This record gives sequence, C-alpha cells and structure tokens, in this order.
Amino acid sequence: MKYIIILIDGAADYRIGELGDKTPLEYALTPALDRLATKSEMGIVKTIPDGMVPGSDTANLSVLGYDPAKYYTGRSPFEAVSIGINLAEDDVTFRCNLVTLSEEDKYSDRIMLDYSAGEIPTEESKVLIEYLGSKLQTDKIKFYPGVSYRHVIVWSGGPDKNILTPPHDIPGKKIRDFLPEGPGSDVLLDMMERSTVILREHPINKERIKKGLNPANSIWIWGEGRKPALDSFYEKYKLKGSIISAVDLIKGIGILAGLTPISVKGATGTINTNFKGKASAAIKELAEGKDFVYLHLEATDECSHQGNVACKVKALEIIDSQVIGPIKEALDRKHLDYRMMILPDHYTPISVRTHTPEPVPFMIYDSTAGRIKDIDYKPDKSNKLDRPAKLKRKRFNEISARETGLYFEKGYKLLDHFLKKQT
Repeated sequence: MKYIIILIDGAADYRIGELGDKTPLEYALTPALDRLATKSEMGIVKTIPDGMVPGSDTANLSVLGYDPAKYYTGRSPFEAVSIGINLAEDDVTFRCNLVTLSEEDKYSDRIMLDYSAGEIPTEESKVLIEYLGSKLQTDKIKFYPGVSYRHVIVWSGGPDKNILTPPHDIPGKKIRDFLPEGPGSDVLLDMMERSTVILREHPINKERIKKGLNPANSIWIWGEGRKPALDSFYEKYKLKGSIISAVDLIKGIGILAGLTPISVKGATGTINTNFKGKASAAIKELAEGKDFVYLHLEATDECSHQGNVACKVKALEIIDSQVIGPIKEALDRKHLDYRMMILPDHYTPISVRTHTPEPVPFMIYDSTAGRIKDIDYKPDKSNKLDRPAKLKRKRFNEISARETGLYFEKGYKLLDHFLKKQT
C-alpha cells in the first residue's frame, strides 16, 4: 500500500459574500476532487492544540503525526535545518522576512504594506540578504538566505522568550504595536531599523521601484526558536517517505523526521509555482519505491494572506486540475494500491488574512476499498462527536466535512487512522 498526503495550505475559509456566501472550497470548480469525494471518508481534525499559535509549523507537525505540545520549539529552526544550517544547542534562530514598509521618517510610524516584498524572487533576495549580512552580522549573529522573501538569522548564545509578531498578521497596520519585545529586542529592532538605510540605496530595490514593484526596504524578524528533535518517521510507521515543498519550514520538518526532501525546479510557494512538476515528483517517488509522500502546496495560503479571493479560487482549481487529478490517474494507471488524504493545515480566512485555529476538513480515499460505507468508522474515545460518521455524498468542503460528525480532537492521531495503524 502506498500513502500520499496532499496538504493544501490555508485552503479552509469562511463563507464569502463575493462568492455567493460560499467558501472558496465550495465555490471553486474542482471535478477531480468532486469525484474523489463521492468515494471518500470525510471529517474534521483539530490541527492546532489549545493555547498554541495557529501556524503552519504546529499544524503540519500534527498532520505528520507529531504532537506539537511535545515537539514544537519554534518555527525558524525547521527553516534553518532545511537550508542546511548546523544548529548548536545554544543557538536561537529567527525567521527574517524581506518586507515592504511605508516611508515615514520614524520607523515605528511605518505601515506593513507587503509581508513578502512583492513575492521577491530568490535570485534578488539572496543578493540582498547576503549584502545585509555583510553589514549587520557579528561573530554571534549570522544571516542565511532562503527562498523568496523567507530567510533565517541565527544568534549563537542569544536570548529567547522574545515577543515577536508574524508580518503576515499585520497587513495595512502601523508596526508600532508589533515591534520586538523581550530580552533580545533592542538588538533585533536595531537590525530592523538599520536594514532600511542599507536597503534603500541598493540597485535591486531601485530597479524594482522603476518597474513598479514593491521594494524590499526592511527586514522583519519573527518566529524565534531553538533546535528541535523529532522521532524518526520510519521508526514510528515503518514507511520510507519523501516530502515535497517549496517552503523551508515544511522541508525542515520533513528532514528532521527523516523524510527525503525532493526539490522541484520552478517551485516557489506561490500561485506561480510548478504545480505539474510537484505532481510528477510525487508520482515518481511512489512509483520508484517510496511508501509515503507528503506533498505540500502553499499557494492558497499566500492568496489568503493577500486578501485575494480570485487568486485563492484559481489556486484551488489549478491544484485540482494539475495535481489531484493527474496523481490519481497516474497511480491508477500504474495499478498501485494507495490511500490519499487531502486537507488544509489550518484556516486562513480571506476576511482576516491570517491563520485561525478552527478544525479543518479532511478527506481520505482508498483505492482498494471502492465506495466507503457510512458505518465503516467507529470513533475513538478522544472524539467529541461520538455518533457514527455518516458520509455525505457531497463535494469536499468545510461544511460537508463537518456534517459527517467525524472529528479528531487530537490532530496528530489522524495519521494513525489514515495509515490504519492501531494505537
């Protein structure tokens, strides 16, 4: 049996008036997903434990079978591992975004215009981060380039427990109330302020402005963490696996779990990514010996953070036609027995443009089971909704999944159910 998870980041949403009071999942034209839904088990799963920030870090840990309350040490260490940084025990890591701020004289009066600096391409951002590093880094503080606007700072022996805000949480807001606080905040804020002077005159930004693009005119530091340790995925599940993502956070989680990271040319983490290449890579991994593939798709989350309804709907339709449909067809054509789970990691509602902690819908298709019966699933004692899961013959979305009554309160237990592992 082969297993594949297709994780559609931030796809879950609220009903939107512009879409006729439907969610993007309800509204989008997704024929491949619709066909699977008629033969799949659906339910909802709580990927964000109570009291934890609703982020892709905690949520993807849950989906991969790791209890965030036990394993989570911060976001940026996963990204650091992904880009090949060898972390020491006393290192404190930070996510470093290239962002676009407004141009008021006083830094704290500026507004967060764009958390991604216009989705700046990696070839430009790498030059900017390396240039900033040459000006700002010290014997203890180092800058490391990542992908697009996402980069990493490592502070050897630095203080933790700083209060830091993700830039995608504050679009259009003055940054005054969201600047760093805590034991290392003076150093972090000083680097952020100095970065604006350094970046202002860089030729890359001057050229971006000429082209009408958002300049990367500041760094924004957030996502503090320390070196994590995950149990081996293979030791837990006896499955050889791969992870496919353009996002360093997700790749880093996979690497620490012992999954093989697969790079796809043209994968960006936006709607302008190589969807077909990602699907082909997943098919290749399963066909050539891997038991498990985790395929992460970021575009829907990016569209949500931008507040772009049309973009989110389009991303769902592209994923349906270029990823879900082709993967199913290829696995069927190769006569492989497989189970496929499709779900978001968290809600990213267009109306708030950031992550929220509601339980997300999931769907499980088993190529060997035919049409799943309503009484196939017996909820375990951890499920609040303990009535049998009556599968609705509907499209896959937040409402249909909730109506089945199947609910995993402990998100990390869903993987055991998907893999049919007894716990």
